[in-house]
Amino acid sequence: MKVLVTYNIPRESFAKLGKEHTVTMPDGEYFTTEELIKLVPDHDVILGIFTRPIDNSVIEAGKKLKLISNFGVGYNNIDIKFARSKGIAVCNTPKAVCFPTAEMAMGLMLSAARRITECDRRIRVEKESMWGVMKNLGFTLEGRTLGIIGMGNIGKTVARLAEAFHMNVIYYNRRSTVEGYERVDLDTLLKRSDFVSIHTPLTDETRHMIGKREIELMKPTAILVNTARGAVINEKELATCLQNKTIAGAALDVFEDEPHVTEMLYGLDNVILAPHNATGTIDTRIATGQEAVDNILNFFNGTPTNVVN
Repeated sequence: MKVLVTYNIPRESFAKLGKEHTVTMPDGEYFTTEELIKLVPDHDVILGIFTRPIDNSVIEAGKKLKLISNFGVGYNNIDIKFARSKGIAVCNTPKAVCFPTAEMAMGLMLSAARRITECDRRIRVEKESMWGVMKNLGFTLEGRTLGIIGMGNIGKTVARLAEAFHMNVIYYNRRSTVEGYERVDLDTLLKRSDFVSIHTPLTDETRHMIGKREIELMKPTAILVNTARGAVINEKELATCLQNKTIAGAALDVFEDEPHVTEMLYGLDNVILAPHNATGTIDTRIATGQEAVDNILNFFNGTPTNVVN
């Protein structure tokens, strides 16, 4: 079996592959689309990464291709219907990324509520004038209401972590009900929440599900957190709302057109910006690669796992 890896991920991830497996990896950071088109005809599997699109031209060129094992829980970098039409299965890696993403969401909430990154920036300039008992006041998470949009594995993990901070959790899910938490419609969640944390995949239904209308439903003291996919929020409308102080703030790990960020956001003090780094630990990178490799082995052993198409 020949595996084409599109991105230079940790070699430790491939420990389970034997001598009967050939792994092709880039010498640099990643293979370009043009390089993939040249390489893929000779490979059975692509191991792709969530930040790099696998174009339909690459899939079309994969004459022997049977599986795309995506490194990451999100798979909007792949046209999964087109892949299926070509007889190619697509897998994702939901387990390895779950806790790190939930951990990042809580970190962003804490940083926004306690003004950690803002104070870090300002103290370097304002120095001694920063001090004062009634200056730089934020608020605690205890007793606040967290509204979770998308109560899948990551959303449920965030809910459990939030309980440790004595937060009240409500959620919006389009389909399933989760025991132990109050399910509400989206507008109700936005109106009642002190924090709104997004954990839904990017689909035609969820694209721009949060825009000016939805933000205006939120409390003026509320904070919006996104560690899912950038295009779930209308980024330009959010930037305008933040500039107008429609809500207190936002904390974003993902953006509509990465690595581009709406320019207005760079100049706002009431937004925290992170470079899609929720799963950015070496442990998580290795574990995600191992899960992607497990998906490959399971698929060819006849017990496919995490197939999304």
